[in-house]
Parts: sequence; C-alpha cells; structure tokens
Amino acid sequence: MSRRVVLAPDSFKGTATAADAASALAAGWARTAPGDELVARPMADGGEGTIDALAAADPDAERMPVRVTGPDGRPVDTSWLRLTGADGERLGVVELASASGITLLDPLQPLDAHTIGFGEAIAAALDAGVDRLLLAIGGSSSTDGGLGALTALGARATDASGRPVRPGNRGLGDLHRVDLTGLRPLPPGGAVVLSDVTNPLLGADGAAAVFGPQKGADEAQVPLMDAHLARFAAVLRRGFEAADAPGPAPDPATPGAGAAGGTGYGLLAWGATAVSGAAAVAEAIGLAAAIDRADVVVTGEGKFDGQSEAGKVPSEVRATALASGVPVALVAGVIAAEAGDFAASVSLADLAGSPGEAMARPLAWLEEAGARLAALLPTP
Repeated sequence: MSRRVVLAPDSFKGTATAADAASALAAGWARTAPGDELVARPMADGGEGTIDALAAADPDAERMPVRVTGPDGRPVDTSWLRLTGADGERLGVVELASASGITLLDPLQPLDAHTIGFGEAIAAALDAGVDRLLLAIGGSSSTDGGLGALTALGARATDASGRPVRPGNRGLGDLHRVDLTGLRPLPPGGAVVLSDVTNPLLGADGAAAVFGPQKGADEAQVPLMDAHLARFAAVLRRGFEAADAPGPAPDPATPGAGAAGGTGYGLLAWGATAVSGAAAVAEAIGLAAAIDRADVVVTGEGKFDGQSEAGKVPSEVRATALASGVPVALVAGVIAAEAGDFAASVSLADLAGSPGEAMARPLAWLEEAGARLAALLPTP
C-alpha cells in the first residue's frame, strides 16, 4: 500500500534551503518507494528562508523588489513578499536576514552593524498598502536594539547635542533622546514578529551576552554592548513618556525582546506582537491540514540539539504530527540531543562519515537519508 508522506524540513543553514532539502529528501524517498505520494511543505522559524517557505506554499505570492541600506551602509537589493489572504487581506512578509542579515557582512561588525535596511523594507511594504505585516527577524548581523529599523520608520535618535547618533550598537552609547512622534503607525491589522528566540534584552541571557559573540563581539565588547542596550531601553522609556504613548514602554525582560540583537525589543516598542515563528509559518502554509491526511511526516534541520526543543521547526512539526497520530521522522546534519518521540532519525554526519563530508555535499546526503527513511518507516 502506498503512503502519503509530508516533507517539512527547515533549512540546513549555510548548506541547503528548506525547499532544496525537501526536494532532496523526496528524490531519495522515491528511489526506495516510488509509489508513495510525496507532499513538500518547506518550513521556517522566522529566520532566513521564511519568505521562501511562504512563497512555496502560495502560487500567487509576489516578491516585491526593494533596494535598502545594508547593515554596513552599502546598498542591498532584496524583496518583501506580498500575499493575499482568503478574506482578501493584503499581507506583507519582511525578512530581516535578507536586508540586515549576518550573511551580508564580511568581516562582521559587532558594534556598527545596524537594522536600517530592515526598517526600509518594512516602510516599502507599508507604502504598498499592506493590511498586516509578518516580520521574520532571525539571522541578524547587529545588536542595535532595532533602533535602526525604528529610525527608518520615522523615529529620531539623537545625542546630548541633538545630533543623530551613529547607527549600530556603538551609537546607543551616545543616545540621549528618542523622539517617537514621527514614527509611522502600524498597518490596520498590526504587525507580528516571528522568532524562535525567547531571550530578554539584557543580562546574562540577553542579546549581547548570548548572541554578540556569534556576530563577532569579543569578551571586552559584550559587556559594553549590553550597557549600550540598557541605555537604549532607559532612553526609549523616556521617549514613550514624552510622546504620551497609550501604554508603557516594553519591558526589556519580555521573552523575545533580545531576539535579533534586540530587534525584538524595538519592534515591541513599535507596537508589534511576538509569536513563535515556526508556529506562525506552520499555520500560514497549512501544515496541520497536510499532516492530518498523511501517513508519515519527515522534518529536519542542520543541527538538532537542546535548543531544538524551544520552538524550532522539528519540535513544531513533531507536535503537529503527534497530535494527529502520525509518525514523524527526523533528519539533521548532526544530532546532538536525544531524538525522543521521533519514529526514526538519521544524521547526515553519520551517513557521510563526518560532519565535513555532510556539509560538502548536503543534498546528496539528504537524498540518501530520504531513501533510508523510506525503508525504515512503516507502511500502513
């Protein structure tokens, strides 16, 4: 009897997109079980690849080109995604990684990278008249608290002399005033921040301490960056009071405020709400309905570890599959944590003989993993 198989991997960061991973798994599976029906549902968690995953699920999705200011000041050509909901709602999806992401920098600039381009892309979506925004904030290059994005949306950030502060975390150290009176309003349906990160803005678990080193910060720079973010939070609170805002400034301890170098905090200040990126993408692509009609589900990511349980794609797909009573399998470049509740699991590093070989030819080993799982998983 043939099986209906849903393939819902995340990207294998730096080596394969989610769509390419799903295609490779499908090719391998078809070699072993050519009669099975294969349904690709590439996933994302709010990081790089979110637009690709949403575009793959909607043939009417439209990429809207825009040129923005990159994280080091150079122009970047990118796009945001325009979708139309079932009720006619005009939805804009903006991905930070493509406008202000870490892959756009070489070398890294931990103190000076900024999110201005991300804000410019959001502004372009607003100019196009979207009703609601989805803001995917993974893959950030900066630790500027999202101030760059806020300035691109109309906020003014000045030093004690009234001059605009420099972009990036370094400029937060000179910050004296944030004027929010010119900040553009949210679209009618609001803005939703997609992220898989629950870190606060400040402290040992905050944006600078946890993610600063990934963005090039050394041991001396991390506490300085954290102090600059604390200054930003204090000045922003005064800005809320001066603007007579309808509510208080966001709490730096809010889970997710530290996402994307504090961009989560800046977007909360704009009035956006934060949700699990993987859950939001799953809803947008109709993952639950696809899985409910499936016999087997396969998910995966580059590295399955302790963080994978905290709202990343494999945990979201597994929960959805188990809720429907459908067995789910895991494929990962490296499996560094107990793969509990998965009906089967395959490590590309184990298949290839080493992580290096797996990363050198990821699609070939994903295809082999698909073939292996097709033989391992039961036929109904």
